[in-house]
Amino acid sequence: MLLIHDAAHLVIDSTTEASDADLAVSDVVLTPEQAASAQAAESGASTPVDRLDASGCVVTPGLVNAHHHLLQSAFRTLPGTRGVPMHVWLPTMAAEYAAIGINPELARAAALVGVAEGLLSGVTTVADHHLTWPSGSDTVGIATATATAARELGGRLAFVRGSARDDPEEAAASAEAIAQALVPDAPGGISADGLLQLAVGPAGVHSDSEQTFRLLGEVAARRGLRRRTQANEQVDVAIALEKYGKRPIELLEEWGWLASDVTLAHLCAVTDDEIALLAARGVTATHAPGCDLPMGWGIAPVAALRAAGIPVGLGTSGGGSNDAGHLLADARLAMQVAPLAGPPIDARSILSMASEGSALGLGRTELGHLRPGAAADLCVWDVTGAADAGVADPVAGLLWANPGRRPKHVVVAGRVVVRDYELVAADQRAVASELDALLTARRAS
Repeated sequence: MLLIHDAAHLVIDSTTEASDADLAVSDVVLTPEQAASAQAAESGASTPVDRLDASGCVVTPGLVNAHHHLLQSAFRTLPGTRGVPMHVWLPTMAAEYAAIGINPELARAAALVGVAEGLLSGVTTVADHHLTWPSGSDTVGIATATATAARELGGRLAFVRGSARDDPEEAAASAEAIAQALVPDAPGGISADGLLQLAVGPAGVHSDSEQTFRLLGEVAARRGLRRRTQANEQVDVAIALEKYGKRPIELLEEWGWLASDVTLAHLCAVTDDEIALLAARGVTATHAPGCDLPMGWGIAPVAALRAAGIPVGLGTSGGGSNDAGHLLADARLAMQVAPLAGPPIDARSILSMASEGSALGLGRTELGHLRPGAAADLCVWDVTGAADAGVADPVAGLLWANPGRRPKHVVVAGRVVVRDYELVAADQRAVASELDALLTARRAS
């Protein structure tokens, strides 16, 4: 058992908080009665209860990054990729992928960096929408390398076998092979320990055909997997209108991709009628302001989506468009820019989007909150520094104050994975050095 003790403030979920609180966890959050029983049983044992000091700290659920592209952690701030239209960005990125070469070695190194960066900023679960599969590549090897990297560091991973202009039948066969290799016979594509989840999803109607959506949807149905795609981000609408004479949401409806097992990322340009349709179909959404705003690709009407009853999560997207994987910083951005696309959204609601809202899009009702029985994923944030001086509301202050805030401790499934601001399972500098050395060697050759 792990006891997080003397927290100045404990955020259990969007509506329940406590001050001067303790929290006991095993791999799940324990009730006070379970904690007392466990302490009594262990009082005479040789291994004492592990204790994590949370004095002067706010404890929150672990953050859930609902939309990332971990491979892009190897491709940040590339010349010609900042503040450009998406139709320019896409081929520029593709050329760099081809020049470096995408294989399991690079996938592992990039995933280690991306997952490490996430854990160090409070992300306990990351959804990796992997879209880059060179023809003839070892797709199972790439997926396995990514999953292994996340497990090495102790983070949860939702790996999305994506597609971006891939051959439809090859993409479906690859998704089947990855499922068989990573989560064979696992209900919902989730491993027994809950640390790995598999989903499928084309990049969007701008890049993938109805056949790709249909065949990947059939894999999802056979395997019980979630489906995810991107919609209504700049080029998506333009290409859909030019190619099909229809908007992306209308196509997704026709292709059977508006349903309660589907999450749509971005949704920058959606009409009121489209929002109503998404709500009626039970779709969930992911907001990615740290990508879409600085790139000039649009802004999702988050308040309108939430008002319609659509669960909205938060994602960073990848390093090719958002050079940081710092979800709390993007939560702060989402809060600050919300009035540009509707009414303001308060800090607690945004924090809930970055945790339980994102988890709902993964179908993971045990994540994103700290109610009894929840997965024991949490963050301990020190609020005693200069940046928090004079802050009247420490929970709102997590977002309003200290833009670069990082957690002091992070726990995943009851295990401390970040202690005193450093990874427990690896040296973050060694992880960074490994990726940089690999990129240097490949560019030299």
